[in-house]
Amino acid sequence: MTDLKLADVHKYYDEFHAVRGVDLAIEEGEFAVFVGPSGCGKSTLLRMIAGLETVDDGDVLIGGTVVNSLRPRDRNVAMVFQNYALYPYLSVYDNVAFGLRARKVPEAEVDRRVRQAAEMLGITAQLQRRPRQLSGGQRQRVAIGRAIVRDAGLFLFDEPLSNLDAQLRDEMRVEIKRLHQEIGKTTVYVTHDQIEAMTLADRIVLLRDGVIEQQGAPLDLFERPVSKFVAGFIGSPRMNFVPATLVVDGDRLAARFADGTTLPFPAERTGGWHDHVGRTLEFGIRPEYLTRPAAAERRPGQEPLSVTIDLVQPTGTRVHVQFRLGGTEVTAELAAHDVERPGAHIELLADMSRAILIDPESERVL
Repeated sequence: MTDLKLADVHKYYDEFHAVRGVDLAIEEGEFAVFVGPSGCGKSTLLRMIAGLETVDDGDVLIGGTVVNSLRPRDRNVAMVFQNYALYPYLSVYDNVAFGLRARKVPEAEVDRRVRQAAEMLGITAQLQRRPRQLSGGQRQRVAIGRAIVRDAGLFLFDEPLSNLDAQLRDEMRVEIKRLHQEIGKTTVYVTHDQIEAMTLADRIVLLRDGVIEQQGAPLDLFERPVSKFVAGFIGSPRMNFVPATLVVDGDRLAARFADGTTLPFPAERTGGWHDHVGRTLEFGIRPEYLTRPAAAERRPGQEPLSVTIDLVQPTGTRVHVQFRLGGTEVTAELAAHDVERPGAHIELLADMSRAILIDPESERVL
């Protein structure tokens, strides 16, 4: 088992500062996902760990050893690429075995490892085929199999599912998560897809402009974002953001919107907010926390909100509806048959125990 540590790591491309002082420690056996928009530095960081990019400042430590000057083959890592990188004229068996044979592993051990990996990945029946005879999902399984047989201490995945269609991505996410549970190796996975990050990760590392914006368990980032960027990036549909003034409403603090709608916060949420009374802030609430009233009494923290539906988007088991709050378009995610046509006047419950306020100047969550 191998841990990974990045200590004040920097990367420059001429004048462009691509990675800016990243500090990170990933424990043995942990599945960490680097996620963020294009240009945030996630792939560059992965390539620095693999040894495919030089480290301009700081240290990369794998298993406690500084590996800055080591070649990729000497770092005890296995990498799965976005484009599969298979040899087209070799069979699946020979593709998976290639790295082992290059390291002069005895043929009996090569055969044992290849067949074990093939069984684990469900590609035993394809071992004698060529890559061109395989589907995209099968090719990706072969690429993962080639990494597994290395028995490396650290597994690196560089957007491995981005070339697959939606159904195959779903299937491969399950396979990769199951695989990690079986082999238990330290894994770093890069993606731009926050759904992949949420479903796969023990820990998400969300990057922005070459720095870590927030890291933690998936639900930590979903439920306790530190900034507007995190709140807006994690979650689908994305969080709603509406300008609102923080006011005193009776004995509670409340968000008052441009159309006069006022939604009070639970008292336990507003400690430290009194200095912001009278300020125009950004109110944030996720679509999942805008719901139709149930037959039972509403829960503490839920506040009624009367709206007129502008747009209805069925997704199957759920429906996304749009309406205006304070002049800003807002999305709610409801049960499939809660709303069936635009123009409907309905009452929602806003879970104010889950809502946040954001300072528009710093974009930090209060």
